[in-house]
Amino acid sequence: MNPTDEQTAAADAFHAGDHLALQAGAGTGKTTTLALLAHTTQRRGRYLAYNRAIAQDARTRFPANVLCKTAHSLAYAAVGHRYTRRLGAPRRPAWQTGQALGVTRNVRIGERELSPKALSNAVLRTVTQFCHTADPHITRRHVPRLRGLEDHDLHTQLADHIVPFARKAWRDLQNPDDGCVRFDHDHYLKIWALTQPTIDADFLLLDEAQDTNPVVEHVFLNQRDHAQLVMVGDSAQAIYQWRGAKDVMTGFDGTHLALSQSFRFGPHLAEEANRWLHLADAPIRLTGAPTVPTELGTVDQPDAVLCRTNVGAMTQVMKLLAAGARTALTGGGDSLRTLAQAARDLKEGRRTSHPELILFPTWGALQDYAAHDPAGRDLQPLVDLVDTHGTAAILAALAHLTPETHAHVTVSTAHKAKGREWARVKIADDFAPPLERDAPHEAGHAESPPIDDSEARLAYVAVTRTRTRLDLGGLSWINDHPSGSV
Repeated sequence: MNPTDEQTAAADAFHAGDHLALQAGAGTGKTTTLALLAHTTQRRGRYLAYNRAIAQDARTRFPANVLCKTAHSLAYAAVGHRYTRRLGAPRRPAWQTGQALGVTRNVRIGERELSPKALSNAVLRTVTQFCHTADPHITRRHVPRLRGLEDHDLHTQLADHIVPFARKAWRDLQNPDDGCVRFDHDHYLKIWALTQPTIDADFLLLDEAQDTNPVVEHVFLNQRDHAQLVMVGDSAQAIYQWRGAKDVMTGFDGTHLALSQSFRFGPHLAEEANRWLHLADAPIRLTGAPTVPTELGTVDQPDAVLCRTNVGAMTQVMKLLAAGARTALTGGGDSLRTLAQAARDLKEGRRTSHPELILFPTWGALQDYAAHDPAGRDLQPLVDLVDTHGTAAILAALAHLTPETHAHVTVSTAHKAKGREWARVKIADDFAPPLERDAPHEAGHAESPPIDDSEARLAYVAVTRTRTRLDLGGLSWINDHPSGSV
């Protein structure tokens, strides 16, 4: 390939030995650029991939002097192999693990009665959240916020009860031979990170840097005294903060360059992407490839329908199946299936262990919470879906999904679509405009509701998945919003 001027500038900075951060927009060839850098040196490098599939693909693109690994594979080679016996342990219910840790009695916090099952789930989720941070010790901040206990004082009471058991669970996980807590891959990654490891390489390449786990960030940045650091990513695609991911690019101490020429889509789509980049206050703007004639307009037979939420995806799946379309769901239907099963339990008078719904004794309690408590507003679509179709119909629809390779159309959330592309894409109608009641009001008139940065980033991801034609669909409201013109 003939490198662009931007890629040439990146290569020059790399050869100069600079620590380098590359802001690379959608379709601009992030991994291709890193491979270009790697092919211009004989120094020993390491490419840190976001997941195993990306690492395997990178091995076919990078020269032999660059080892392509995930952070987990590095951690396993260093310390994880000592825990092989525990990694193969069978799954067990959280309440059994909690019982072994001493979580055996109900605890009342405010108006909520928490069972040992609910407390055990919270203990294990606390350990999980700790493992996704760079923190050296488990503290209150790692305790998850439970539905119905969002109040600061109530959460503090919960945390004071949970933290001692979570610390006990973490001590259990340090034993390589035996323990009551099920050991998984994030545990040895955290144990490795706490050893302050040194990665033996002359330079490190970090891909998808905007979604870096804080544990990996900590290890990566600690190498800067002996290795050249190069990170590439798109800050505007940082959409996983809710899961603990952190955009390490914007505050990185090094040379900052950009890749703005997209090879995926043409100028019209780049213009739409730039509208959302402006709203997200992103540091780059994109240029479309003039040889790629991407259009915006109605799409009657999309290759993919992109949704804001899992519930929105379920709604689309049911519509498409009813219309006779062979339909796939990115990532499968496991998360929706467990949510529908939890709703069925509540409707049939049984409590559920689903972490989102664990504090609700009945379906009616969940309905009231979703309808009247501001903190439960995001559960209202689930309530509407279940009340409209019933859990049996939802579960039946999930059982009729088709593998993507044989499907007419793929339904995906925007989160799960990141890194993917299709020819014809339609945006689902659950990308609702900001609510008027969320807008600031001045005396005498109401201002237009602001567009949240995180929502603008998610919309940017959604609209940049297409190569040929985009139906803006559920995001069309932007055309009438005062902030929509750039």
